[in-house]
Amino acid sequence: MKNIILVVWLSVGTIGGATAQALDVEALAGDRQEPIRLTYKIIDGDTLDMILRYPPDYKKSKKYPTFVFFFGGGWNGGTIKQFEPQAAYFASRGMVTVLVDYRVKNRHQTTPYEAVADAKSSIRFLRSNARQLNIHPKKIVASGGSAGGHLAAVCGVCPGLDQAGEDLSVSSKANALVLFNPVFDNGPEGFQHERMGERWQEISPAHNITADAPPTIVFLGREDHLIPVSIAENYQAKMEAAGARCELFLYEGAGHGFFNNYKYDGKFYTLTVRETDLFLISLKYLKGEPTI
Repeated sequence: MKNIILVVWLSVGTIGGATAQALDVEALAGDRQEPIRLTYKIIDGDTLDMILRYPPDYKKSKKYPTFVFFFGGGWNGGTIKQFEPQAAYFASRGMVTVLVDYRVKNRHQTTPYEAVADAKSSIRFLRSNARQLNIHPKKIVASGGSAGGHLAAVCGVCPGLDQAGEDLSVSSKANALVLFNPVFDNGPEGFQHERMGERWQEISPAHNITADAPPTIVFLGREDHLIPVSIAENYQAKMEAAGARCELFLYEGAGHGFFNNYKYDGKFYTLTVRETDLFLISLKYLKGEPTI
């Protein structure tokens, strides 16, 4: 894939400290064979972008299931490029894929709460502009690794935590979740409980599971030093007790970040991408057999 990115954004006003964005529809015309960079939010002087990839056989008359990726980094750092390999693969399988930038402590002096607000803003932006972007608004998958997995999970199960001033009539809830060694328990026994403060229950996915939680698949290495297997198993148990679908895959000899294509010679990247493909086929988001 060529490293050409079409930049498209148009500022249309300020709401609650954040600048709402609208699309330049004419600039989006074309075959969309190259990645497209869109600004989905401007807040406190920070410009937040997303990069969209379209299927190679893109047709302007179709609505595509959409796969949104949030990078990991402990809400402190990280790069929007982390999930480029996964995004390229699932675009080749017929999805619109989206790499989302969001605010982190090292670059923006923010907390996990701002990161969550940005994640929800990004999904709301995609759904608000679904027609222009050829996105199926009821087939949006949220995904991420570690802290990015936390953001994806929050977009599936945690109410509220939206950016002030946004149009809440447009849902920021994902329709399915694909979570790679995610932080989904911020309770007293979970990850960085003290950092979440008194509002920890609001931002902890494990403490907000209900029957309408979206279908979820979770990948975790048994040697992960940050996310214990017991946390993942408890999450799956809570999901199943609520009547929600949750598949959990545990991998021997795998540590934190095992799913990245540059680790373990790509072994676990291949395994997790294939299981994700099968999961999406089961949801009727994809057709045919995995190509990996």
